[in-house]
This record gives sequence, structure tokens and C-alpha cells, in this order.
Amino acid sequence: MTTSDAVFGHHLKGFPTGGAPLTRAQIPSQGWNLLRGDLALPQAVLKQSALQHNLHWMRDFCAQRGLHLAPHGKTSMSPELWQLQLDAGAWGISFATVFQAAVGARHGVPVLLIANQVIQRAELDALALLHAERPGLRSMFLVDSVGQVDAIEAWAQDRSFQGRFEVLLELGLAGQRTGTRTAGEARQTAIRIAASPVLQLVGIECYEGTTAYCDHVKDRATVQGLMDRVDAIAREAIAQGWFAHEEIILTAGGSAIFDLVAERLLPDLGRPVRGVLRSGCYLTHDHQRYTRYLCCVGERLNLRETLKPALEVLACVQSQPEPGLALLSMGKRDVAYDLDLPVPVWRSHPQALGQGGALQAVPAHWRIDALNDQHAYLRFDASAPPDEWPSLGETVGSGISHPCTTFDKWRWLPVVDEAYGVVDAVTTWF
Repeated sequence: MTTSDAVFGHHLKGFPTGGAPLTRAQIPSQGWNLLRGDLALPQAVLKQSALQHNLHWMRDFCAQRGLHLAPHGKTSMSPELWQLQLDAGAWGISFATVFQAAVGARHGVPVLLIANQVIQRAELDALALLHAERPGLRSMFLVDSVGQVDAIEAWAQDRSFQGRFEVLLELGLAGQRTGTRTAGEARQTAIRIAASPVLQLVGIECYEGTTAYCDHVKDRATVQGLMDRVDAIAREAIAQGWFAHEEIILTAGGSAIFDLVAERLLPDLGRPVRGVLRSGCYLTHDHQRYTRYLCCVGERLNLRETLKPALEVLACVQSQPEPGLALLSMGKRDVAYDLDLPVPVWRSHPQALGQGGALQAVPAHWRIDALNDQHAYLRFDASAPPDEWPSLGETVGSGISHPCTTFDKWRWLPVVDEAYGVVDAVTTWF
């Protein structure tokens, strides 16, 4: 399947109800404009110029450091966006589950990095089937315990499985997510993997993102401690002959403090090293949580510009039931709320819709302080001049925090130009 095979139709939220199904290639010729009211709101959109900026920014970041990129595909679960990343030079795409990886493989992703443990029999069945269907496919997943190796070998014996899975030894942090906690556990697990007839140890993985605080001293100390452990076990694995291949994969990097792990992903080990970053949110970025993190990245690297928010959710002012309160036509079914609530960024007055809209920044006193399933509570200062009040029927564009949990609420997203004309579209496969 290719990304051009997608069919868009009225079964998708936000698509014109009476419209005929369209292919992706037909979307631009429809002449839709979000500010003119051509699509019902709410609608999540991707800004084309910001997407391109972020794509090139991360490509250059990695190229300047000799690193490879396997962006986390779970952020968008969008084959069209994965293809953009691959076309820009990404080595592969990272996933969190075998289901996600299977979606990637069936849309042409050549290298699958499953940044999670695979232990369930149904998942092992599915991964084996993927490789049987696609002999040239490369995949790898994480192992963090001897017990996981035992479970995989028991499955392989029951299934008479004759292949071998490539795996990465995962190092973790106390109190955080998965991964071995001590040097002894890492050593025992690596020895067990190296001796397994079902597995091949191809590298080491860690994840530092849950430790990010936007505190330069604290963040650097945590990352250095973690990467010191990666370095130590890699050197021991080389000395003991535990790695299956000459090239060693070292991979880390979320979307918050990736610049710090990037400094340690190409150590001199006397063997070829492939350093792989897995940042996922960089492509669309956001207006709040990751914006704060990237400000810290910019400070550490002395950059004047980093990433730009590319994902917005547009909604209509549908009610003004009392002074100081307006209700927008978006809610928890439409926009992320797990980290921060959406923030209103711009408005387009209804009288300007016929001319394609006229964007204005929202007044500083506007804020969204609550969400229901289908409503956002927009608070404003009722003592402000009336032209600073929301207007019934006008469009409000809001920035989001955490793109992952906005993407999963949509099955298609229009890609828009600077005037919010629809120039492309992408699908999601959650």
C-alpha cells in the first residue's frame, strides 16, 4: 500500500458530509479554505510551512552530528508523514507496538525500531508473519530481562520458529519506564541474549525523555549518568563478543532533551557505531510543553530559532451564554488535554469569511480553562472593549500541547498554506 491509495470521505470527522469520496491527489483541487467556512469545525490542521521547516531543521541537526534518525511514528501514526520523514533521510521509523510496526511495514517503512518490549505470543506471531511476508524487512525490539528471553524462546519452541529476531538491550532509570536498572542486570540479560538461538544483540537503547525538567544542570547530569551506563555496557559487550554484528546501534532521544543524548551517541568504541535519535514530536512540535523544552535546547545550543508549531485545532464560537464566557465547538474528543489545555492563538471574524478570513491575534485575556467532550470553555474579560470579546460564529485557532494525543483523535488532517487553504491531506492509522 502507498500513501496515495488513501480515500477520504464523509466517514471521516471534518470531511464535508455531502461530498463524494476523494483521493489524496484530488484534495488540493477542491479549493477548500478553513477561514471561509468550507469545512465544518472543529478541525485539526497541519501548517505546511512549519512542517517543512521542522523536517529540515531535524535533518540538519542529525547530519551535522553524524547521527541517524528513526522518528517515533506513534506520534502521528500517519503514513504520509512517515514518508515525508523517510524522504528527508530518516533511516527508519520507531514504533511502540507490533501493531504500529505492522502498519508501518505495510506502508513501505523499511526499518522498524520497536522501542518497547515484545513478549506477548500474539505479538511475536505477528512479527514473525511480517518478516515472512517481507523478506527484506528489518526490525528490532527491546529486551530488558532474562525472563523476557525465556518467554520468547518458549514461544519459538512451541511455534517451531527457525528465525532470529534482532534486539536491543534496554537500560532504564529507577522509578521510570522499562529497562534494566543495574549493571549486573544489564550484563546478565546481554549474556542471555547472546546465547539465545532466537535472538541477536545488535545494540543498546535507552530513553531519557521522562527525566526532562528544563533545568540545564539537572538534565545534563541525568543524561550523562545514563549515557555513561550505555558506554560501559557497550564496551563490555564488545570485549565479551556479545554483539551479533560488526556495526553497533546506540539509540536514545525523545523530543525534549535529545540534544544532550546526541552528544554521546557516537562514542569511539573501535567498531562502527550507528547513533540513532528517535524524536517523534519534532515534526509538528506544539505551542506549550515542547515549546518550553525547545527553548531550553535553544539556550544550550545558542540557537536563535528551533522548531515551529505546525499542528492547530480550529473551532467555532458557538455560544456566549454569560458575560466572560464563550463556548467553542471542540472538546476532549478533538484536542489533547493530558499535559496542558489548548491555548487560543488567533481569531478570524465572521464578516471576513467571504474574503478568505483575516487573522488577528487573540486578546491576552482569552484563555481556555476547561473541556467537555465537545466543548471548550473560553474565558475572557467581560470589562474589556466589545471588540475584544469573542464573536458568535467566528473561528478561533488554538495551539496544542503534546501532539501525540491530538493526532489520535483524528483520522485525517488537512494540510494548509499560510492563508489556511487546503493544499494536501494526511491520514492516521490508530
